[in-house]
Amino acid sequence: MNEKIKWLREKLSTLDLDGMIVSNPVNIKYLTGIDAEGVLLITRKENIYITDARYTEHINSILTIDDEISLYDYKDIDPIDYENLFMFCSNVGFEENYVTYAKYKEYKQVYKINNLVETDNFIETQRMIKAPDEINNIQKACKITDACFNHICNFIKVGMTEKEIAFEIEHYFRTHGADGIAFDTIVASGSNSSMPHAIPTDRKIEAGDPITIDFGCKYKGYCSDMTRTIFVEYVPEGIKPIYNLVLKNQELTLDAMQENANARILTMMVESDFKVNRYTLDHSLGHGVGLDIHEKPFIGKKDFLLKENMIVTDEPGIYLPGMFGVRIEDTVLVTKNGCIRLTESDKNYIIVNN
Repeated sequence: MNEKIKWLREKLSTLDLDGMIVSNPVNIKYLTGIDAEGVLLITRKENIYITDARYTEHINSILTIDDEISLYDYKDIDPIDYENLFMFCSNVGFEENYVTYAKYKEYKQVYKINNLVETDNFIETQRMIKAPDEINNIQKACKITDACFNHICNFIKVGMTEKEIAFEIEHYFRTHGADGIAFDTIVASGSNSSMPHAIPTDRKIEAGDPITIDFGCKYKGYCSDMTRTIFVEYVPEGIKPIYNLVLKNQELTLDAMQENANARILTMMVESDFKVNRYTLDHSLGHGVGLDIHEKPFIGKKDFLLKENMIVTDEPGIYLPGMFGVRIEDTVLVTKNGCIRLTESDKNYIIVNN
């Protein structure tokens, strides 16, 4: 049996659940490798994936006999058969943070389930610890991202727009082995860089601009995430102290990241140093990266201990509204005695002058 499905069945047993409806497509991909519309049912007797004819050929190319997952087309299942799928199941789990109330009522009606039980994101919690193949895929995504950054630094010219740079990043990813972008690319120049989640605009790049570029790609479904703040032709003197402060704290966090490091203490360490210098940390210090670009764990003000083989970001930033912002971010693999940067691009003053 598929090892992850085997784990899921064992987990359900410990929770006194007789089965589960898995509807979050990211969790389905994690458990089965299937990246197609449908729903995964874990019943007493079998594992069932229900989809429609648009996807059956693709899914059949993914599943093997060893997966022990039966594939069904919606139109081929009689309504009575739906009612029998969870027969004799007292408690069936569902993903309460993904399923709408309308879908919840539909599940109860279609499958004739008396007691649908919340599962409290336990699949997402399991996803925090990455298996070797997952680590390899994220490493590959990060290598493509590093190569893209090198390319884009040689591509940027005065007079280009933020949109043109963002488009070139996506084009590079798609032509150099990535599935595509992991999230909407942020290219924020000049005063636009003061907005942490700025959307690329038609603003043209000028000499002296800081440019914050937050970008990442997907490789076999797994994400990378990196941010660099670079400069056009020269580094304005007024930005240097803030850039140095952000870089110092980003590297101090890297030095402190290891198994059993407390996310709250890491965050407080950066917040305290920013506060001494009269700045604030306006967003979380980091987040998990995997099949989702933002997933557990979240590195913020809640107590949480990092564990070996978690992959997270380290991304402090300072933003001065209407003036500029600086953010520096790496994707990081947590180990027992430290961490490994998976995004390896330079973080010292990077000046583009093409």
